Amino acid sequence: MEIGARLQAERKRLGLNQDQFADAVGVSKRTQAAYEAGNTDPSSLYLHSAASKLGVDVLFVVTGVATPRPVEGLSVGEDRLVTQYRSLRENDQQAVDRIVGAMWEMTAREKE
Repeated sequence: MEIGARLQAERKRLGLNQDQFADAVGVSKRTQAAYEAGNTDPSSLYLHSAASKLGVDVLFVVTGVATPRPVEGLSVGEDRLVTQYRSLRENDQQAVDRIVGAMWEMTAREKE
């Protein structure tokens, strides 16, 4: 598997299409497609942006060796949610916290 294919795998793991991913890291969809096709190698600045903004595992993209996750036992869906949550702006994270908190309270009341 080459860098482009691993980059595509990371994008899919995050549940993003090329437009969403490209927009988040500040490149055009055409550039994103070229990276994933292996026509162009991504720059270190691009990889840094992808890691800091989206939680892309740069070690995996570059070498094929996944970075060990500090939290074990998460399902694929839970890991995706955590990664997506971390990429949100602070005010959006706060909104998610309020929504999930309200859902949890409703579920707790139903169990009583």
